[in-house]
Amino acid sequence: MPTQVSCANVCVHRYRSLIGAHTAALLMIMSYCMIPVLGSMAGLSRDSHRDPPLVCLCSMERRWDSWLLQDQFEIIEKHTQWGLDLVDKYVKFVKERTEIEQNYAKQLRNLTKKYSPKRGNKEDQECRFTHYQSFLDILTEMNDYAGQREVISENMMMNICVELTKYLQEIKQERKMYLAEGRKAQQFLDSSFKQLDSSKKRFEREWREAEKAAQYAEKTDQDINATKADVEKAKLQAHGRMHAAEECKNDYASQLQKYNKDQNQYYFSELPDIFNKLQKMDERRVQKLADGYNTFAETEKRVMPIIGKCLDGIAKAASSINERNDSLILIEMHKSGFERPGDLDFEDYSQGINRASSDSSLGTPKGPLERSVGKNRNKLWPFSKKSKTLNHEKRPTITEDFAHLPPEQRRKKLQQKIDELGKELQKEVDQSEALNKMKDVYEKNPQMGDPNSLAPQINQTSQNMDRLRGDLQKYESWLAEAGGRGEVSRYSSFSYNNNGSHEKYSPDGAHSDGSNPEHPQGIYAEFDDDFEDEDSAPPIGQCTAMYSFAGASEGTISMAEGEIFNMVEEDKGDGWTRVRRANGDEGYIPTSYVKIHRN
Repeated sequence: MPTQVSCANVCVHRYRSLIGAHTAALLMIMSYCMIPVLGSMAGLSRDSHRDPPLVCLCSMERRWDSWLLQDQFEIIEKHTQWGLDLVDKYVKFVKERTEIEQNYAKQLRNLTKKYSPKRGNKEDQECRFTHYQSFLDILTEMNDYAGQREVISENMMMNICVELTKYLQEIKQERKMYLAEGRKAQQFLDSSFKQLDSSKKRFEREWREAEKAAQYAEKTDQDINATKADVEKAKLQAHGRMHAAEECKNDYASQLQKYNKDQNQYYFSELPDIFNKLQKMDERRVQKLADGYNTFAETEKRVMPIIGKCLDGIAKAASSINERNDSLILIEMHKSGFERPGDLDFEDYSQGINRASSDSSLGTPKGPLERSVGKNRNKLWPFSKKSKTLNHEKRPTITEDFAHLPPEQRRKKLQQKIDELGKELQKEVDQSEALNKMKDVYEKNPQMGDPNSLAPQINQTSQNMDRLRGDLQKYESWLAEAGGRGEVSRYSSFSYNNNGSHEKYSPDGAHSDGSNPEHPQGIYAEFDDDFEDEDSAPPIGQCTAMYSFAGASEGTISMAEGEIFNMVEEDKGDGWTRVRRANGDEGYIPTSYVKIHRN
């Protein structure tokens, strides 16, 4: 027996906060009293050695429709409203998080845009340095990183905010419907109770009136002065009152039965059903909110691999920096070609010798390079003291032939200008070919257009080609004067006659129809001089051909993709490298066509 009482005590104390102290005490007494009853139902007696079974509150299912919450309708209403407010609060929290992500991504994009290079010659030169190219790669990776932050923001907005907001509207309507059903059932029970209370009061009132009427009839009957009519009248009234009281009693009993039925229907059917629906709704809300919490983490986890690749790209950009190569690039970009200045001669004024200065101390010594320097023979070594004493001289003016630049830089500029003119000339050639083809089509099919309408465009194109060809020859002559090597035949392989048609020249400068060449061979005659003046020089490295090259021009050598050469003379800034085959053949090849491996 103590075991069952102890269990009852535990159960009652566990639910004491919900059902109140008085009800808890009552439940303890009921539990104790029900022990022998339940024992006898199970075929046991109070004296049995085995403990009888006990209906324990611990074994009851935790459901809102249980009797534990049967009178807590307002509590459940407040709890469900609090749950909806929590969902709304979480949606607002995620929205603010998405705004933070959007602003962060926007600021990152503005940052990368601010430090991204503007298009220009200076930036193009800086891009040749590996550490600057790595910085550009970092800007690209940061821009991609900003894109992933935007993806996080968009996915959170769509998968959490939009979904939960839609679900919140649905669950609000569902809750509203269930609460309306509960209030309707409660109102119906209240109405039934009012009818019961009214019939009860009416029965009480009629019963008191019947008692008074009976007492009055008895008193009248005992009164010796009352007439027989008065006695009959009093008895008749008492009988009427008693009949009315009996009817009120029957009505009260009927209303009481109806109310008990309605009350049982309310507490054992309608209210538990409503509470059960509200419980399922609230549990779905909790699960939906848990899914939203999980989506919050999964959204960022999905982009973590891509963000990791962006960070790996930044690390790769840092590891790709080659400081030695950057130094060589700087040398290649700005080497002047000047030789070191010679010693200054002693000027002995004591012997009356006229003041003179050594030419060798002012510029490049006389020799083979004097021809290549040209107008720059008076240029000074950058750090020579003579340059400081001649600060009164004006700086050299910028000329069209770039004579104001050092030899190497001048050759680079001239070669760059020749390449630009060649591209413009090629565009004009392509446009002229298209116009001539269109003119032929118009001549064969007059209904498609007038051939004479193309004459102004053809003439303009011909004039542009003549102008570009003249400029090209001018810059090629300056390049030859500066000691550079240019591929003349690449840009002067077209000649136009009076009727607008063009004739191709062979790579060595001869007409394809056997006529005399219109243009000289240009600077390729210098290649033979180089080979005659120098003996077989030792190789300074090797190079591998990345592309095929015909080598049709004089002084050049053909090569196939993947062929390996010994490098005899490196590129001097004109875009050509001198190489030698294993069989002894030597010639120049485009530097950009090969991959160089220095010894």
